Amino acid sequence: MLLLFGLKTVLRPLTGRTASCQYCGQFVHHHLEERATKFTLFFIPVLTTSRSYRITCSNCGQMSTINSRQKNALAR
Repeated sequence: MLLLFGLKTVLRPLTGRTASCQYCGQFVHHHLEERATKFTLFFIPVLTTSRSYRITCSNCGQMSTINSRQKNALAR
């Protein structure tokens, strides 16, 4: 019997916001993305093993990792 399984990382862009960057100090748009690692069985995603969120400044390109509570605050 052959069993194919593995992990797959999926990047999904989310709606960003205009805010002040903590690195360059400019008031610019920030891009938000969700990074999810999924367990796959026969190349079909079965369950999500981990999820993280990253925000990127469009001016300086500095990237920061945020938690789900901070992501929910940005969505409001």
